[in-house]
Amino acid sequence: MSWRATILTLYPDMFPGPLGHSLAGRALADGTWALNAVNIRDFAADRHRTVDDTPAGGGPGMVLKADVVAAALDSVADGRPVLAMTPRGRPLTQGRVRALATSPGAIILCGRFEGFDERIFQRRAIEEVSIGDYVLSGGEMAALVVMDACVRLLPGVMGAASSGVEESHESGLLEHPHYTRPPEWEGLAIPEVLRSGDHARVARWRRAQSEADTRSRRPDLWDHHGDGRVQPPSGARQQKKEE
Repeated sequence: MSWRATILTLYPDMFPGPLGHSLAGRALADGTWALNAVNIRDFAADRHRTVDDTPAGGGPGMVLKADVVAAALDSVADGRPVLAMTPRGRPLTQGRVRALATSPGAIILCGRFEGFDERIFQRRAIEEVSIGDYVLSGGEMAALVVMDACVRLLPGVMGAASSGVEESHESGLLEHPHYTRPPEWEGLAIPEVLRSGDHARVARWRRAQSEADTRSRRPDLWDHHGDGRVQPPSGARQQKKEE
């Protein structure tokens, strides 16, 4: 059975969006994964299809109603993890992405306005997830990020199996720098070690670069790596080109 993503949103036309292209798009067309976008507004009980109301206690904005969101969620609940994209959630990590990618899929709630009525989290098993310390207009872009991170790890999506292992955050370090032809560009040459043909020496250089970059760019990751909570990596990288 393919990996399945169900999105609960007020804007189902935003999906698959950019995921309809490149590797994720080909995998979607091939049936490696499946996507279903469900309109939360379809579960509003009144004739105006109302999905939000003013905040209790006053204040600006509107809040998504717990009864409407629960009805939408209950219509698709099937045991898959349920994620709510919200800046109040736990930060998304590569470890969590890998666990989701090996599960049957995910149901993802996309918030809007001031967010969800808190009671939805008290009455349903929902994992609140954040993709960063900033605020978006809604959860749809964050949901796309989660799906892309998961889909690229599904078997057969990336060309080389090692592509999903030798990357940033897989083992606690950022990946080493990469170079390709031409050997010299604008006065800058590819490091000699990468042209040496000595694979052991190349591996040592890449490991040293990973450690140096992590120390300078992400001291928070380096602190975790240094105290033994993260195992040494085979390599890491912040972004992997797809094609």
